[in-house]
Amino acid sequence: MAKKKNQVAADYGIVRVAAVVPQVNVADVDGNVKHIIENIDKAVAAGVHVVVLPELCVTGYTCADLFGNELLLDAAEEALLKLCEHYKETPVMAVVGAPLRCSGHLFNCAVVINRGELWVIPKTYIPNYKEFYEKRWFTTSNITAMAGKESIVVGGRRVPFGTHMLFEAGRARVAIEVCEDLWVPVPPSSIAAINGANVIVNLSASNELIGKHAYLMDLIKHQSAHCIAAYVYASCGYGESSTDLVFGGNAVIAENGKIFAEGRRFDTQAQMSIADIDIQALENERRINGSFADSMVQMGNQYDHIPMAVAPVLDYEKEELLRPVRRLPFVPEGDERLTARCEEIISIQTQGLMRRLDFTGIPTLVVGVSGGLDSTLALLVAVKAFDRMGRNRKDIHAITMPGFGTTDRTYTNACNMVRSLGVTLHEISIAKAVTQHFKDIDHDPKVHDVTYENSQARERTQILMDFSNKVNGLVLGTGDLSELALGWATYNGDHMSMYNVNVSIPKTLVRHLVRWFASALDDGTKKGKAIRATLLDVLDTPISPELTPASKDGTILQVTEDIVGPYELHDFFLFNMLRYGFTPAKLYLLARKAFKGEYDNATIKKWLRVFCKRFFAQQFKRSCLPDGPKVGSVSLSPRGDWRMPSDASSRLWIAQCDNLPE
Repeated sequence: MAKKKNQVAADYGIVRVAAVVPQVNVADVDGNVKHIIENIDKAVAAGVHVVVLPELCVTGYTCADLFGNELLLDAAEEALLKLCEHYKETPVMAVVGAPLRCSGHLFNCAVVINRGELWVIPKTYIPNYKEFYEKRWFTTSNITAMAGKESIVVGGRRVPFGTHMLFEAGRARVAIEVCEDLWVPVPPSSIAAINGANVIVNLSASNELIGKHAYLMDLIKHQSAHCIAAYVYASCGYGESSTDLVFGGNAVIAENGKIFAEGRRFDTQAQMSIADIDIQALENERRINGSFADSMVQMGNQYDHIPMAVAPVLDYEKEELLRPVRRLPFVPEGDERLTARCEEIISIQTQGLMRRLDFTGIPTLVVGVSGGLDSTLALLVAVKAFDRMGRNRKDIHAITMPGFGTTDRTYTNACNMVRSLGVTLHEISIAKAVTQHFKDIDHDPKVHDVTYENSQARERTQILMDFSNKVNGLVLGTGDLSELALGWATYNGDHMSMYNVNVSIPKTLVRHLVRWFASALDDGTKKGKAIRATLLDVLDTPISPELTPASKDGTILQVTEDIVGPYELHDFFLFNMLRYGFTPAKLYLLARKAFKGEYDNATIKKWLRVFCKRFFAQQFKRSCLPDGPKVGSVSLSPRGDWRMPSDASSRLWIAQCDNLPE
């Protein structure tokens, strides 16, 4: 997409939100409003579109029986009018908490302020257990629903009142709930999400107890995931009364199950968390989740949609993006999480293979080993499956098939690994058979073209298939998800097998799985150390199909990433395009943020175009994939996930790639 003059981030579906914990002083309304204004102004200066402050922050949450005093309640209403006037010309949606009266009742309310207008959302669930006594002062919003009340008078002004409102701030559709509303079996935000809300804000006053914070964070994460929405949570902190309780202050922003920003608890200063919410990603997730859409049929059309005047979104070509953009989206961050993920993935691969062997009754496995990453992982999974089934490893037939491009390094690693694992090793050279094949089809072996390469790949597959017939075995596939995305596999060559345990594993993750095995198999013995050393050398070997001759000194010349591009870039494109439906323009923006300082713009643009072109052109290979287990949220199996016609045009995607700025 060509960059237009004054182009802004609206093209990317991003909305900036903030959760604020201001300084408060109990019942000091004027002082509290001063701090509220200071913090909202800071948020506006930071480009925030929606800013949320804590429950009853205008007066303080811990006023207790002072909530029955007219002076305090009058001051709260005057304060709201003051805030309304102050932000009359400011394009921001601000949400603050205040106590408000209506028809002889007092309500704990969230108040939306936008361009001189007010909207009031009363709290639905009023806690009255353990340390909470809110029913002593406040009434549930259900009273207003039963009475048909849809407006309230605030400082002489009649304003909309109720829980039936969604606020449209740019591409964000904002729903509001208050504290306890989150803790009940069916939070109001669940119903709001079904009605289209993609950003939920919660004004809260949650006191601190041992273990409560961890539970709260889980609630926020899970509710954002259940609603496929962002969740912006602001809870009161320092300045509230410590007579009986302590409030640590929480400013938390989550999106679809992940925490994006979190303030410091127990801080005496104001806290502000800011994050950019990707509305486009959330909308795509909802579109592909049929169960979420079905819920809308049952419980939709219950809300009024109210447009908010907010500032234009920021120009993220220049602006910092305030959300995590992971360079390796398939790889968990942190050693502990990565180890746990590797164990889980290997368990999925292993159990899938075990079930296939058990169901078919096939006694042996046949796997081609090259000394490369993918075949190494497949062999290791095979060994683990045989061990769990109580089978003899000797019934795994590992075949190394040296050809014209095989190097001493990969050949030696393949043989050493097979011997160390106690698997049956076979060596079958393909050189004579392929040379004869060249004669049969009248191909000059000096011409190292696609015929030269694919003839070798198909000869190897023929050997594996025929050998499996000989030993009554099952041919185990080795190709990975990244290769399938790029079509970097020979059709009816290494593309084909009888079961493929690597079909859903991207290349950036294969490395970590092999490294996990290297540690797991090193039991301190000479044999364990030997297999570890071999696996580590496999990890250090350049990725190559080894289908063209090496240099005179044995160095691999045919390096895959020099030909099709860096796998870390392609895995980044693959994840974000399939998982979120992002356009090339969005992929380009995110990749520049994620790989800043590692790849220049021209390089990212070049390989993005290659990815789009190959992804569409090579679908025919994915349409007839062998069986294999789905492992993660992104899969290209025509049965496990991805369904795409083989003749779909890539024209739109390529055109956008060609018009991207450098």
